[in-house]
Amino acid sequence: MKVVLSLGSNLGRRFTTLQDALDTLFDAPGLEFVKASPVYETDPVGGPGGQRPYLNAIVIAETTLEPQTLLERALGVENAFGRERLERWGPRTLDIDLIVVGDVVSDDPELTLPHPRAHERAFVLVPWADCDPEGVLPGKGAVAGLLEGLDRRGVRLREDLKLQRPD
Repeated sequence: MKVVLSLGSNLGRRFTTLQDALDTLFDAPGLEFVKASPVYETDPVGGPGGQRPYLNAIVIAETTLEPQTLLERALGVENAFGRERLERWGPRTLDIDLIVVGDVVSDDPELTLPHPRAHERAFVLVPWADCDPEGVLPGKGAVAGLLEGLDRRGVRLREDLKLQRPD
């Protein structure tokens, strides 16, 4: 199954955290790296004021794992990098969201798929379109089409940062 993951960080050594988290995600069997987007610096969306900008990227992978197992792996990596869930949309060392897992549709409150707000988030769709121009968000449409109606002003390409393929 194709998997689309969103990685973000706005605390600490943001880029190092993203790269190390990427390496850690693919350090166990069942998840095969395909491609990573360019890195973008993005304004915070929602949450408390005064947050630092985020670094965000999209990762495309293939998996044989069940969505719940992928979620557990993502949460484990977040925890390993000091993620604390103090307030909704608050600052974080690392955020890993499952955006799409194959064609799985789930309304489970613990794991909603596809991600329920991905179609509204330029910080998800801009990097996704960069690394997967033919990408489709099930139930919402082509990523390129979804981008047409979004404000991209808070999403800036960081040409000086490039995620490396996991070891």
